[in-house]
Amino acid sequence: MTKASNFEIVSTRQQRIAELARQSPQMGFTSLHHHIDMHWLREAYRRTRKGGAVGVDGQTATDYEANLEDNLRSLLGRAKSGTYRAPPVRRVRIPKGDSKTETRPIGIPAFEDKVLQRAVVMVLEAIYEEDFHDCSYGFRPGRSAHDALSALWQQTMQSGGGWVLELDIRKFFDELDHAHLREFLQRRVRDGVLLRLIGKWLNAGVLEDGTLSYPESGSPQGGVVSPVLSNVFLHYVLDDWFTQDVQPCLAGRAFLIRYADDAVIGFSNERDAHRVLEVLPKRFDKYGLTLHPTKTRLVRFQKPSSDIARDGGSGGSGTFELLGFTHYWGFSRKGRWIVKRKTAGSRFTRSVRSVTRWCRLNRHRPIAEQHETLSQKLRGHFGYYGITGNSPALTRFRFAVTRVWRKWLARRRRADRYPWSRFVRLLDRYPLPPALAVHSVCRRAANP
Repeated sequence: MTKASNFEIVSTRQQRIAELARQSPQMGFTSLHHHIDMHWLREAYRRTRKGGAVGVDGQTATDYEANLEDNLRSLLGRAKSGTYRAPPVRRVRIPKGDSKTETRPIGIPAFEDKVLQRAVVMVLEAIYEEDFHDCSYGFRPGRSAHDALSALWQQTMQSGGGWVLELDIRKFFDELDHAHLREFLQRRVRDGVLLRLIGKWLNAGVLEDGTLSYPESGSPQGGVVSPVLSNVFLHYVLDDWFTQDVQPCLAGRAFLIRYADDAVIGFSNERDAHRVLEVLPKRFDKYGLTLHPTKTRLVRFQKPSSDIARDGGSGGSGTFELLGFTHYWGFSRKGRWIVKRKTAGSRFTRSVRSVTRWCRLNRHRPIAEQHETLSQKLRGHFGYYGITGNSPALTRFRFAVTRVWRKWLARRRRADRYPWSRFVRLLDRYPLPPALAVHSVCRRAANP
């Protein structure tokens, strides 16, 4: 059986599940696990990332592939019979933001666990993609952070601004309540096999620095199934509640944009904004979540009046952040007030520090090798932050990378300075990628 035919078989089944979910939005699915067979597992294996870090068992994708059919057949049998044992998640910590001490925990499942989680996610997505609201963008098929940013831009431009409520859920992935999650899942998924597997993953334990623990809440960031579980949780806690219960009671227009646990709510009416801000902490507390008291804030984001002098002022309008961008009112090339986006200061600083650290640790590598890696880092940065209107920040970042590279090339020569003329000749031979707005409105218009 070829990969293409596995894909076609799985896609057809997913469409059937989705059609049932769409036709019966209140129905709980009691029989889903029969969809997961060898075709389904082969496709799940194909969709599983092969180059990630290894889990507690140290098994790589290459190791698993050496006896792929037997491994998948064994996995299928254990999953269906209930004898599958979810291994602990290996936890590592990465720096969080610009903090030198605060870290973000990342969970790394075993490779076989990733394959089985992917198989279950393929079932869950077929159902919940029919339930999720348009305001949700994180970790959903065919949706991205740039789609969320585009929707936010359109909403704020159409409304002329107003008031924006930034939401910051404190330690969401650590505090996600298992009991409430199970309750939410059982509204749509009542298949015992799938619920049992999800329960095993939630209770699998965490291995960190040789110590095994069993947290009573949370879903590890990095797990394949964690994003869809978090989306299900916040769908009921925030999205559905806001759409069904809050919006109809407001005096003015309001909208929600959410990407995973990052969200903003826009209001045209100030009183509406304060009412929602007052009730939100109670809503989240009901489900075991806490809003950060200082990072959750209400921002006046009204479009400046036309008589504001073009002196760089914003007419008293504030700024807010979402997905690594600062959103603010500014002038377009035609002299009109528009919502503009620039790389958030904290993200810019973090990116420069990351490049600095790499250059310091790799300054003795061959120039060609350094050039290749730095070019990749720049293209990656431009690939995310390269949006229309952010060219000044892109140019500053490229210049910062160039200065950092020159500095550490000089250090490897034990020299106090590296003559700029000499460095320019090196750049002629090893040019860094230009600062490019990859997600350009003009480019999309030219290539519909």
